[in-house]
Amino acid sequence: MAAHNEFGKAGEEMAAEWLCQRGFQLLALNWKSGRYEVDIVASREEVLHFIEVKSRHDDRFGMPEDWVGRKKMGHLLKAGVAYQEKYPQWKLIQYDILSILVDTKDKPDFFFIEDVYWW
Repeated sequence: MAAHNEFGKAGEEMAAEWLCQRGFQLLALNWKSGRYEVDIVASREEVLHFIEVKSRHDDRFGMPEDWVGRKKMGHLLKAGVAYQEKYPQWKLIQYDILSILVDTKDKPDFFFIEDVYWW
């Protein structure tokens, strides 16, 4: 596996742990529908969360959350709709971004942006 893929997987594992510590129940990791994927599907307080995880070593090219653009958000929305079609019991849904900046000297810095749907 390429180093950037390993780093991305490690970021998703850190994200899952961070979310669990904050009361989220993980429902799926890397849930796929066709060519679309949701990094983490979780719930908390009867709300279904579709969470895009972005992790970076530094902010030289912008913060991790800056890399979730219109195209990526569109893919996340399509995957979310497919998930809802398969599991229609959810009434409250939101799309979130969990940004992780990992400095080699310090612990990871998490920035959770809730309800980011835009068009």
